[in-house]
Amino acid sequence: MISIFSLKNLKKFKKPVVALGVFDGVHRGHREILKSVVKRARVIGGTSVVLTFSPHPQKEESLCSLEHRLRLISELGVDAAIVMNFNKKFASILPESFIKNILVKLIGADEIYIGRNFRFGKNASGDYRMLKESGKIYNYKLKAFSIIKINNKPINSTSIRALIRKGDFTRAGKFLGRFVSVSGTVIKGRTLGKRLGFPTANIDAHHEVIPPKGVYTVNVILDAKKFMALAMRKAKPLPCRLNGICYIGARPTLNSGSEVHIEAHIFGFNKYIYGDSLEIRFIKKIREERKFPSLSALSEQIKKDIVIAKKIISRH
Repeated sequence: MISIFSLKNLKKFKKPVVALGVFDGVHRGHREILKSVVKRARVIGGTSVVLTFSPHPQKEESLCSLEHRLRLISELGVDAAIVMNFNKKFASILPESFIKNILVKLIGADEIYIGRNFRFGKNASGDYRMLKESGKIYNYKLKAFSIIKINNKPINSTSIRALIRKGDFTRAGKFLGRFVSVSGTVIKGRTLGKRLGFPTANIDAHHEVIPPKGVYTVNVILDAKKFMALAMRKAKPLPCRLNGICYIGARPTLNSGSEVHIEAHIFGFNKYIYGDSLEIRFIKKIREERKFPSLSALSEQIKKDIVIAKKIISRH
């Protein structure tokens, strides 16, 4: 997938089938729209295009950072993603102008796919009906998707945020259609984990909703391109998805204050990944955060956590 961050010198796509939306979290409702766009583009020999916005137009805390969102969209087979900078100037564009000048003139949309509740343009005054009427003028087709419900509850990013903050990964995962995950960059920490015998990757999360404090069984998704390149040089495969445990908390045993840290111990892994981006997928919570009387007591508990985590992973 190619990612485009400016409309200047935008090349014309062949029969673009365009999905419109923020797609924060790329949840099951979003995935239905995006998969349909990919399928339709292939049928007509066109290009599947996503037109999305950053930062969030409603100034919501993101389920996914932009980088994370684009990676999830790419995994669904989308050909191109156009990211519009949602600043004051863009927010002031009249919906009629957005349709005529961006969707029609610049992108040349052949078909447009949206969620039925999608709003756009100044004061969010543009809606499904306006897009439908304009399609008669500009000769594009419109397909609108109804909100998906599970157990009579609508899937939306607001409810998923609340479920993740509560630590309800089962329901959040059903709404997302995937594991709850957090994307971030590996930064240098205090190397305490290494001194205890359990080196950790300290994660600077990319402005995403973070689960509650505690210790979790996780999958860790590494930079696929980097590790494919390493594998080619070393003539043996290096896995990009590994298992581990993740700690989220304020390090009470160290009396480190109130700042929340995210650390992942990856089983059997010792590569240099400072500065790399990775994704942590949460499988199951092992225990709550707690303060230990000593570092040796903490070390013993980590050993127990790892045993529990490996049993959980073996069942998955």
